Amino acid sequence: MKIGKATVARSAICTSNEDTIVVRGNDLARDLIGQVNFGDYFYLLLTGRRPDTAASQVLNATLVAIAEHGLVPSVQAARMTFAAAPDAMQGAVAAGLLGSGSVILGASETAGRLYVEIEEESKKTGDLRAAAKSVVAGRRERKQPIAGYGHPEHKRRDPRVGALFGVSQRAGGGQRFVDIAKAVEAVIPEVIGKDLKLNVSGAIPAVLLGVGFPVAALRGVPMLARTASLIAHLNEELNDPIGFALSYQATREYEYTGERPPEGGK
Repeated sequence: MKIGKATVARSAICTSNEDTIVVRGNDLARDLIGQVNFGDYFYLLLTGRRPDTAASQVLNATLVAIAEHGLVPSVQAARMTFAAAPDAMQGAVAAGLLGSGSVILGASETAGRLYVEIEEESKKTGDLRAAAKSVVAGRRERKQPIAGYGHPEHKRRDPRVGALFGVSQRAGGGQRFVDIAKAVEAVIPEVIGKDLKLNVSGAIPAVLLGVGFPVAALRGVPMLARTASLIAHLNEELNDPIGFALSYQATREYEYTGERPPEGGK
C-alpha cells in the first residue's frame, strides 16, 4: 500500500562517493570544514544557501540566547534520566528534548506563526496595529495562547529581547517582524486585560523571520540550542550529580490527594 506521492527516496541535502562528501552542493572537506561556523552550517543545511551577514549574526545570537536557562523541566528530566541510566547520555538528551513542546521551546514557532498571520492581515488594511489587535483578539476568543509574551520572572521585559533586537538592527536584519512583535505587545493590554511583555520566545521568531528563516523550522532553533545545554548539564551531572536530589525534593513536596482505605479494613 502506497502512502504519499513519492516513489523514490530522495534528498537535496547530502550525497557522497568514495572520494567526496557533498552537502548542499559544497564539498564538505574542502569548502565547509574549518570555513563555516556551526550556526551558519545549520542555516545552509536547512535552507540550501549560505547565510548573509545579517542572517549569520541573528541566528547565532538566537542560539546563544535560548540555549541555557537553569533547571527548567527539560533539564530536570534529562538529569534525572541520566542519574538512573548514566550509561546512556543519548537517552538523557532525548528525555530532555521530549519535554520540549508548545509551552517549553515550541513557543517560538507558535509566536512566529502569529506574526505571519498578522503580516498577512495587515496587507489587507495597511494598518499594522489594527491587524495585530484583530488577530490577537481572534486567538483570545478561540482560547488560544498568545505565545511569546509574559514571563514568570522577567515582568518588565525579558532582557534577552532587547539584546536580540539590537543584534538584528545592527546586523541589518529585516525589522518588519520586530515591528509586528512590538505591535502585539502594545495591543495585549486592551485585548487581554494584562500587560504582558515580550519574552525571548517572541523575540526569536521576530528576528529570524526578518532574515529569511523558514517559519516551519522555528521550533528547531531552541531545540538545537537546548541540546548543547543538555549535554553541558549531563557532563556536570557526571561530576556533581543532583538527579536523585531533584527526585527527593519532589517527593518531599508530594501531596497525595486520592482516597484512602477505611480504617480497620472495612
